[in-house]
Amino acid sequence: MALSGFDIDSPRWDQSTFIGRLKHFANITDWRTALLPDSRLDEAKTLVETCRVGSVPPGTTEEQLHYAKKLYDSAFHPDTGERMNLIGRMSFQVPGGMAITGCMLQFYRTVPAVVFWQWVNQSFNALVNYTNRNAASPITTTQIGVAYLTATSTALATAVGLNLYTKKAPPLVARWVPFAAVASANCVNIPMMRQQELLNGIAVTDENGNKLGHSKKAAVKGITQVVVSRVTMAAPGMIILPIIMQRLEKYKFMQRITFLHGPLQVMMVGVFLVFMVPAACSLFPQQCSMAVSKLEPELRESIVSRYGDRVPYVYFNKGL
Repeated sequence: MALSGFDIDSPRWDQSTFIGRLKHFANITDWRTALLPDSRLDEAKTLVETCRVGSVPPGTTEEQLHYAKKLYDSAFHPDTGERMNLIGRMSFQVPGGMAITGCMLQFYRTVPAVVFWQWVNQSFNALVNYTNRNAASPITTTQIGVAYLTATSTALATAVGLNLYTKKAPPLVARWVPFAAVASANCVNIPMMRQQELLNGIAVTDENGNKLGHSKKAAVKGITQVVVSRVTMAAPGMIILPIIMQRLEKYKFMQRITFLHGPLQVMMVGVFLVFMVPAACSLFPQQCSMAVSKLEPELRESIVSRYGDRVPYVYFNKGL
């Protein structure tokens, strides 16, 4: 099969549908790609870039090109093309998230344990949020520090406050405290880490990728969708798993293996995340769109004056 004209950036699945996006994100968030060495990822990037200029190495199959694009999308930033740090990649969400979330759900009874694991989780989240930001909107070291401290403080205040408040509440309620802390912190961490986009606007383009300007309203829409996705990602494991553990711990065999409760929760969280990471990422299109009529008056007038009604929508990378 001739592959010289192969469009490697053309989506394999329809991105306008949830199922299409689910297949796409199940592909690029595959946790197994996080185990590959940088040299293998760089080889995939070279093949993708070679294909983009219309020069496919002889003997290369279409499946090899698809796999190279999978590795490229899983490890390289869509805006800059630079290799992302391992811990911040979405493909690391399953191994990283299962370990941290499992420990948060296991060690929720004492304040020191709550403080430690919420701090670990927010450090992890801050790195993920920074890694998956819209790179067209740079952020300073000071702003990163303020975002990190604010989100961590929010998580700790929520977790410790609720932990003390639920001392007399039913045991199951106390088990849900980690989720409340994670959800509240996400509502702070993500907007703070991406504050430049909220302050100065996010770069918007037409359907052909031509830059049209910056929009704060588009930034609000994109960041809101990311917050919803992240909370959804964590919800099933952190809400359903406590119910399961609450019931399992009533059995005598579970009471004899308390030392295995932690590893068991880590593994069960992993099962949830294998499905929830791609599902949550698929809730909204990666390339978000917004009607020109809903943009700021200045930007809307600028677009209309230049293009008339030929540009009804603008597009932007909402991040993950």
